[in-house]
Amino acid sequence: MKIKIAPSILASDFAKAGETVEKLEKCGADYIHCDVMDGSFVPPITFGHQMVEGLRPHTKLPLDCHLMVRHPQTHFEEFKKAGADIVTIHFETGPKSLIDRLKKIKSLGMKCGAVINPNTPVERIFDCVPFADMILVMSVFPGYGGQKFIGETYHRLEKLRSYCIKNGYPEKDIEVDGGITEENIDSVLHAGANVIVAGSTVFRSQDMAKTIERLRG
Repeated sequence: MKIKIAPSILASDFAKAGETVEKLEKCGADYIHCDVMDGSFVPPITFGHQMVEGLRPHTKLPLDCHLMVRHPQTHFEEFKKAGADIVTIHFETGPKSLIDRLKKIKSLGMKCGAVINPNTPVERIFDCVPFADMILVMSVFPGYGGQKFIGETYHRLEKLRSYCIKNGYPEKDIEVDGGITEENIDSVLHAGANVIVAGSTVFRSQDMAKTIERLRG
């Protein structure tokens, strides 16, 4: 299974966003992870589809847009027009409507992902596996970069990967986001993740290309 690295531009200098994604592409990143926060579902406000639209001309890499917003379904078409390739939405914003929302994202021609927070039992996302291109397991509580990795995430990743394998989805992309470092990456990959979001670890590095390669395990 291919390991994909998705640096989060939340940890970058927004004033140099276009230049940053160009550099990330040259350094071997697979995706550009865009953390969209609305100040309601999570406390901070970051950016919306306008940032994605601004980034689009600077890279051919897929733009992986993680919507940490209260009503994600109202934004799907805007992100499609802006150039998003993947839109991931939280289970916690509406468990009963999540599958329908995933189908809506797909109908617009984008890939879709379902996200689950650290305090939600991972089993609750299992029903979404057939409908989502990717499952994102948060390894910190969403809202702020630079948090410490929550150790229970290893067990959650193992359970999710085991479920995928047993139910006919062995190659399902499982993304993990929060507190990923060069020190814990091997354990994260061993637990079953294959799409790695990393912000501080990449942008604080003196050699981003080398760090991205290390994050591949």
